[in-house]
Amino acid sequence: MDDLGKLRKKIDEIDEKMLDLLNKRAKIVLEVAGLKQDKNSVFYAPDRERKIIERLKALNSGPFPDDALKVVFREIISASLSMEKPLEVACLGPLATFTHLAGVRHFGSSARFLPVNSIREVFEAVENSQADYGIVPIENSTEGVVSYTLDMFVDFDLNITAEVMLEISHNLLSVSGKVEDIKKIYSHPQAFAQCRTWLERNLPDVQIFDSTSTSKAAELAAGDPTSAAIASELAAKTYNLEFVHRNIEDNKKNYTRFLVISKSVAPKTGNDKTSIMFTIKDRPGALYDILTPFKKSKINLKKIESRPSRRKAWEYIFFVDMEGHIDDKAVKKAIENITDNCLYLKFLGSYPLGE
Repeated sequence: MDDLGKLRKKIDEIDEKMLDLLNKRAKIVLEVAGLKQDKNSVFYAPDRERKIIERLKALNSGPFPDDALKVVFREIISASLSMEKPLEVACLGPLATFTHLAGVRHFGSSARFLPVNSIREVFEAVENSQADYGIVPIENSTEGVVSYTLDMFVDFDLNITAEVMLEISHNLLSVSGKVEDIKKIYSHPQAFAQCRTWLERNLPDVQIFDSTSTSKAAELAAGDPTSAAIASELAAKTYNLEFVHRNIEDNKKNYTRFLVISKSVAPKTGNDKTSIMFTIKDRPGALYDILTPFKKSKINLKKIESRPSRRKAWEYIFFVDMEGHIDDKAVKKAIENITDNCLYLKFLGSYPLGE
């Protein structure tokens, strides 16, 4: 046996050991599931998942990269969880959109994703127990806040239990993968806007057609060898498309923040964020009086956003993200101290900081 053959044999032996260990792990997972069922415990514990991955990253001496380690173990945890109780996750459809991709990044591919037609339907699916969790876009680093998502927190009593930061990477996809075959391109208007300069420089004469989503664009391109789509890597896999060009977005630092919503509450991890919403009395200095307790408690406010309340003309609802967990004394005290100055105050959730 030559040197290459010997090395491949060693890899095969390691793979067999890994398989044996995965099955041993799976058996213990099933035992844990039985105990959880007896105690009526919550099956999905994202804080526990984060601790597992952080512990392994701390132990990792390389050369296996930390990012890859995170992906591998998230899939192991996802598959294990599906053996206990498959998670139902509502997301803005169709499948293979960036919202779906954010869901896969957070829950792993073993979760069952329920595609719905609107952000409101994501909230409704969770509220009506059709899904355990929902995932919705909240803001993009170039396009700003998704106002409709903020409005839904007024209408529904659900908690934010996690946030997902997804780097938005647009790819030009087609059946053949050859640029000379492309006569037209499909995509969502926002994707076209984010790739405008690249398209003008590289494909100025190709016709562009709007679609309802990047995933729908990929579906259309899959049925027409003369067309292409601007869509995600997940869409390429879903619709068996080839890459013509990767990463054609004009802004290479384009991120979208997604929120995970549910009826449950996320436990404290020590690296958390808290979100609230409130309306204030119409008088001079009202907003200053709201913000002062946070300054006194040395709480860092990460974001302040306002929206019309839709209940009264010129009344606004303020949405605030802050560092810390509601179980932190300083956070709890600051929120208690602003209550008297609010006409309305609602706790939206404390959750681990997104990565």
